[in-house]
Amino acid sequence: MAPNSKSYLIGGGIGSLAAAAFMIRDGGLPGESISILEAAPLMGGSLDGGGDLAGGYSMRGGRMLTTDNYECTWDLYKSIPSLNHEGKTVFDETVEFNERHKSNAMARLVDRRRAKVHVTSMGFSMEDRIELLKLSKAGEDELAASCITDWLSPRFFETEFWYMWATTFAFQPWHSAVEFRRYLHRFLLEFSRIETLAGVKRTIYNQYDSLVLPLQSWLAGHGVRLVADCRVTDLDHTNENGKFMVTGIHCLRQDKSEVIAVNDGDFVFLQNGSMTDASSLGSMASAPGKPTKVDSGGWTLWEKLAAGRPEFGNPAAFNSSIAQSCWESFTVTLQDPAFFDRMTQFSGNEAGTGGLVTFKDSHWLMSIVLAHQPHFPKQPAGVQVFWGYALFPDRVGDFVPKPMAECNGAEVLRELCGHLRFDPETVASANCIPCRMPYITSMFMPRVRGDRPLPVPRASKNLAFISQFVEIPEDVVFTVEYSVRAAQMAVYELLGIDRKIPPVTPHDKSLHAQFEALIKAIQ
Repeated sequence: MAPNSKSYLIGGGIGSLAAAAFMIRDGGLPGESISILEAAPLMGGSLDGGGDLAGGYSMRGGRMLTTDNYECTWDLYKSIPSLNHEGKTVFDETVEFNERHKSNAMARLVDRRRAKVHVTSMGFSMEDRIELLKLSKAGEDELAASCITDWLSPRFFETEFWYMWATTFAFQPWHSAVEFRRYLHRFLLEFSRIETLAGVKRTIYNQYDSLVLPLQSWLAGHGVRLVADCRVTDLDHTNENGKFMVTGIHCLRQDKSEVIAVNDGDFVFLQNGSMTDASSLGSMASAPGKPTKVDSGGWTLWEKLAAGRPEFGNPAAFNSSIAQSCWESFTVTLQDPAFFDRMTQFSGNEAGTGGLVTFKDSHWLMSIVLAHQPHFPKQPAGVQVFWGYALFPDRVGDFVPKPMAECNGAEVLRELCGHLRFDPETVASANCIPCRMPYITSMFMPRVRGDRPLPVPRASKNLAFISQFVEIPEDVVFTVEYSVRAAQMAVYELLGIDRKIPPVTPHDKSLHAQFEALIKAIQ
């Protein structure tokens, strides 16, 4: 590494923020030599969250956290000071918060009669158990580009296990069998407690305020250049001894073209692909718009780089079928405690202790979660915020006679109250903001080996990839951990950092975890 090396990170998501932190903490780079270039007005990428009482709060989603896994994430956040508690790290405050607010969902599934489904078994037949075991034991080359439905019979997708597993992790039956298998192994500990979500951990506020802002503040304090409203359109490159080498970065800043020279010894990290690209928001009076591939900007640069370069992956494996990767979320702001009071009475859980409540028979397959309040640092007293999502927004509702994709916020609330048998007055003060995300599960699409590039492709000299669309053996996408691990791997390899990356904890090799899962499977 040259003494005056500079690093340029394209995309301001959690992966880039983490990469910058690893460069400073473990690589000794001065923050002033690191620039993060983000097309949006704010850093954070898919871990967003904001708003106020007047306009309503909104967040596209939140990633599931655990402290039994997420080795690289907590390795990082043990170094990042909390913005809420002086003298403590983000890791410290998260552990302490979860000690005070333990997860123990008592209404994980709700049926069409509005009855809580008391899950005493996974609902497996012997055929289901045999098929699931066969899938979990299959090698990834054998699974290849197959779908989950290629390995499991139709009845499996009516089991209590599937409803809980699918909605916890956002799986669809047509998604990758490889990824489903990885989840079974990575989250084996969750198999035996999936009905209570006891292994799920939460941050003190929403993940933007709890994970993004502390990290961003730490980076800014070290002099990192955080450049917003800067869209990178192309990379100049050359070939040096058979290695791909970036020499320039083309970007648009405030509609002005600019080229950043990348010198020998500099590094470039690209967040390739975007699961929240082309997202759109609705309102109480209007449904979200329906942007398509034509409106997508988060894939273009990766597509340019991958053309004719197989080692840089295959974006088309992930972004070619919006119908199979799209779902909708919604954020609700309330000024009356009636809804939270009724939910506490119905579920048996105080807000922040229950996790997802899934309406298993709903045509939309809708779920909601009530977090501990306040969910935003400046949320006024007497205001409450909750989040929900539906995996099948293309289906006609049970109480609203049209697809969720065509519904405004008021209609989403009407559907929700219908499933709960709540009077409309419980949400009379509500502001519901629906959000359509056409690529939200694109990283789950069936793939073959090579469709995802390595964090540092073998043919690259100074370019690395950081995202949900790189290949990390044994780990699982749609997690903060995947982005942070990819960042740590890319930084350590390009900068030659001699520090061990925390390995994936092999819970699937634990005899105790295997026994617990077996007992659960045969009940």
